[in-house]
Order: sequence, then C-alpha cells, then structure tokens
Amino acid sequence: MSAWPRDRKHTTDIFALLREESRDHVAEVTPPGAGWLASAQANPRSALAQWEDRPTAPAVLPCGTVFDVVNVPTVFGRRMLGRLWDEGPGSGPVAMHRGRMMLFTAPGTAQRLPSLLDWEEWGEAVPPLICHGIGDAVTVPALTPSATPSAPRWLVAPGTRRPWLPGPEVLLWACVRAARDGARPGVRISIFPPADQGAKVYDVSRRR
Repeated sequence: MSAWPRDRKHTTDIFALLREESRDHVAEVTPPGAGWLASAQANPRSALAQWEDRPTAPAVLPCGTVFDVVNVPTVFGRRMLGRLWDEGPGSGPVAMHRGRMMLFTAPGTAQRLPSLLDWEEWGEAVPPLICHGIGDAVTVPALTPSATPSAPRWLVAPGTRRPWLPGPEVLLWACVRAARDGARPGVRISIFPPADQGAKVYDVSRRR
C-alpha cells in the first residue's frame, strides 16, 4: 500500500470537490492533460486543433490503447473514489456523464476486471459495471466546463502528459470496499471466494 503514489494535498482537494454540490466548481484539463487525451486519437494534432476551436465541446475518444474506462453508478462510484483516495493510491482521471461515473484506467482493465469480479462470486454486491476497452469509444467532457447541466464534466481532470492509471487489481480492491460500505448491517462481504468445505487445508507458513 505504501508503494502507491499519493499526494496529500490532491487528496484534500478531491474530497472537497466530491462533496461540493454546485456544478460551478469543476476541474479543468491542463494543456499536458489535453495532449494525453488527444494521444488516444489516430491524429492527435487534429484532435487538439478541434478542441482549440471548440474548447467547450465534448469529444468522442477511442479506448483500449491509451486508457480504458470503467463506467459505474454514481453512488457506488463515489464509494470507490472514497476508498481509492482515503486508503489506496488515488485515482486516474474521473468524469461524470448521464448520471454515471467514468473512471479512466490502465489499458486492459476493461477485459480483466469483469473476469476478476466473476471469479470472486460476489453476486449482487457489486452493481453491473460497463467496461470500455478495445473497439469501444466514450464521450469525454470538454476541456473547459460547459454551462449545460447535462453535459459531461470532470471530477478529476487529466493534469499531466502521463497520468497514473489504476489497473484491474486496484479497481477490484476498490469495488470490494465500496460494496462493503453499501452492505446492509450484519452482511459480510469477503474479498475471497466462499471456502470449499471439503477442501484440504495445507500449512504454507514454511514456504520460502
């Protein structure tokens, strides 16, 4: 856990942002962050030129090479962010669109995360996630905030040319803890599959 990069000031800022109810207080993309987003396109210079002409217009970007996107319900997504920033490594860029939260993740996450969730056999503990990877495209917020309430907006905007992106294991960890946060009192959610009652138990404490 201690090996994950964390910025204490950024942690404070993101929680202030997440608690803020007004849509006037949103994060903006920096020029290096815009360059990172544009690199997902086949022609990054063309994408940057379009944004320069229309900085308040959202864009459609392909997934699978520069980033994947995990799309989650807003309430569950806020629980995930709370865990990621309070106990984990933080998050990559995060956007809101059509009442759902979009977490930008490392390429390959869209393919591996559903498999990890299925393997853990959590049933309804984790709400259905929409994972966008190779062959998919997502609508990303404008470089500058839009005055339209229904427009996509950034919660954590790209700020560097190489932003850190969580992978499937980190997202799995966050999903488990978010599910625990939302579980009914007395309901215990384990990060391990149910034990096989007929399985043998081996002492591995002496392994090197």
